[in-house]
Amino acid sequence: MRQEVDQVFCSPKPFVKWAGGKRQLIPILNSNLPKTMGTYYEPFLGGGALLFHIVKEREGQKCKVSDLNSDLVLSYTTIRDQTDSLIESLKNHARNYQKSSKSYYYTIRENNPKDAVEKTSRLIFLNRTCFNGLYRVNSKGKFNVPLGKYTNPNIVNEENIRSVSKALQSRKISIKCRDFEAVLDDVKKNDLVYFDPPYQPVSSTANFTSYTNKSFTNEDLKRLAKLCLELDSKDCKVMLSNSNSDEIKNMFKEKQWRIEKIEANRSINSNSKRRTGHSELLIKNY
Repeated sequence: MRQEVDQVFCSPKPFVKWAGGKRQLIPILNSNLPKTMGTYYEPFLGGGALLFHIVKEREGQKCKVSDLNSDLVLSYTTIRDQTDSLIESLKNHARNYQKSSKSYYYTIRENNPKDAVEKTSRLIFLNRTCFNGLYRVNSKGKFNVPLGKYTNPNIVNEENIRSVSKALQSRKISIKCRDFEAVLDDVKKNDLVYFDPPYQPVSSTANFTSYTNKSFTNEDLKRLAKLCLELDSKDCKVMLSNSNSDEIKNMFKEKQWRIEKIEANRSINSNSKRRTGHSELLIKNY
């Protein structure tokens, strides 16, 4: 029976909605990928839209992905290794949510489970039911997003969870929790490193850098720009997404960087009228 099920779940997609998620930009990103590459690295994994696309389109591609958000990384490994238990836990959340959505949501938001399955189930449940699907924590690392207004949220997307699990079980994919600079110790010539960090804010209301209890600061951005130069000196292919700001352009003004402005929506903006008409930058050295 499982073999028949696996044949159906063949196109993995992000299992969480993430600030700056790249699902809508996959056609553009795909057209900018090099035709050939060594290992694919993604140090700000987030929802993993580009990873899942590459896994689907480039069979056998070696991928080393990572993120500093330990709960997110745990979710990837739990989906990979404990699929059935996770799905059962999510079904339990769905049943209880239907009975009393508000009280149950805030009860779960205050919980701090230690078990890997329950931690992952909680993250996915909150992501599916919180306001705008925004993952945000305060300085103490506590999830603090209020309940969203959903009549029937898709808490248990069993088909996609099984599809993601199957994809991640490939020996060609490794997932780690670490700072983005650690990639420098691993890369070799012709590897591709794609950076999709928390974006440089372009307005006072556009700061979505708090996806861990340590915000992505301007100093971190400078570290990233320096790292990109070091990777370039090692003949690595580098591609980076960020906001359309003069500061970013100035950080990548050396002749090896090609900067392209692309149109993008902001799916997590609280005002639906402000989700369109935005642009961002795609920067690469090849």
